[in-house]
Amino acid sequence: MAKPVIAVFDVGKTNKKLFLIDENYRIVYERSARFVETKDEDGEPCENLESLRSSVYDSLHQVMQLKEYDIKAINFSTYGASFVYLDEAGKPLTPLYNYLKEYPEALKEEFYAKYGGEEQISLATASPILGSLNSGMQLYRLKKEKPEIFERVKWALHLPQYLSYLVTGKAVADITSIGCHTQLWDFNKKQYHDWVNEEGITTKFGVFTPADSSQETNFEGQKFEVGVGLHDSSAALIPYLANFNTPFVLLSTGTWCISLNPFNQEPLTAEELKQDCLCYMHYKGKAVKASRIFAGYEHEQQLKRIAQHFDRAAYLFKHLKFNPGLILKLANKIPENQNPQEEFSLNSAFPDRDLSLFQTAEEAYHQLIFDLVKQQIYSLKLILNAGVKRIFVDGGFGKNAIYMHLLATSIPDIEVYASSVSQATAIGTALAINDAWNSNPAPTDMIQLKYYSAIQRSLVS
Repeated sequence: MAKPVIAVFDVGKTNKKLFLIDENYRIVYERSARFVETKDEDGEPCENLESLRSSVYDSLHQVMQLKEYDIKAINFSTYGASFVYLDEAGKPLTPLYNYLKEYPEALKEEFYAKYGGEEQISLATASPILGSLNSGMQLYRLKKEKPEIFERVKWALHLPQYLSYLVTGKAVADITSIGCHTQLWDFNKKQYHDWVNEEGITTKFGVFTPADSSQETNFEGQKFEVGVGLHDSSAALIPYLANFNTPFVLLSTGTWCISLNPFNQEPLTAEELKQDCLCYMHYKGKAVKASRIFAGYEHEQQLKRIAQHFDRAAYLFKHLKFNPGLILKLANKIPENQNPQEEFSLNSAFPDRDLSLFQTAEEAYHQLIFDLVKQQIYSLKLILNAGVKRIFVDGGFGKNAIYMHLLATSIPDIEVYASSVSQATAIGTALAINDAWNSNPAPTDMIQLKYYSAIQRSLVS
């Protein structure tokens, strides 16, 4: 008998994946594609929208032929901050502009002068000023620079909702995309910000639809429940929300280390925004206070510097064991190790350290991690609130024993766990519409945890 599954498209910047996930949340099928980027009219690199569109149809068509699976539902998650502009016939009118594209300074100044200034907009929309990464600013730019195209835009859909549209033919808006660093959503009024209405943009968004809803759709003669699509950062949080009731913070570590606190709905302050705090949006429509630092990137850069200085291969550091004795030695050698970080910095203290201070590569690496953890604690404290009992660290640093021991030691009152859930974004995307396709409740054992106790506390307190 065919196994009931959900098909989940997980579209990252680099890898585009399609998963089939069974009712026990096991991934039973996976296929992956990578596309060559194309260029927009300014010669800037951008996603190949046509390749993406045909890949969705081709791969769906392919898995529908697999007799061993019975596809009950389809859902989508993608990176955020990217709009697809469609005409009346549902055809894209522009390339899928890259959110890293430089934003024109004059247009930026004109916008903030007109609508009350950077700080006021930032506070209301829980978005730091990020240029094109504030996707609402991309829409404003289109209206001002290409008014004739803007006039022809029937729908402006964030990328997850565009993929959903490809299957359903229905244009919808979703809070996890609209609410995440877009400058479109007023977190205090819980509606589109006034500027969005004034510029006549609201009508170009689809019908506001709950992120955990789906609709029955007939596609190539088969019926599926199809979700509205989710912003990937919000989707990755869902397995944790499904498995844990006690307040927690998820520290998602990669190039950026993002601390997500779904139990903190306090409005952002101007001071927090200056320190790179923002709000993501919980799939049930609640704010998720977040802070972030560029620590994964810095780790890679400084690791190369250490490896070069000591003539060692960088990969050898991946499996270094935690050495408490070295931390004690470093505390005597570098006096500021004994003080907590006094102020926010996007960079740790390590880039300015003279590597000849250290006798071995191992000693230098322990100091690098010590500096990164110190910076991480500062970033974490910006969004921590009373009641948070646990921190789950997923991604690269969760596998780094030195990092995990130092983190646990630095916050002895909170339980620290390395956590892993295979393909958290895809699993979360399936969980969002669990009731539409799965006759079972969500399983409670999908996250593997490894506890780190606050040992050697006296060494760094």
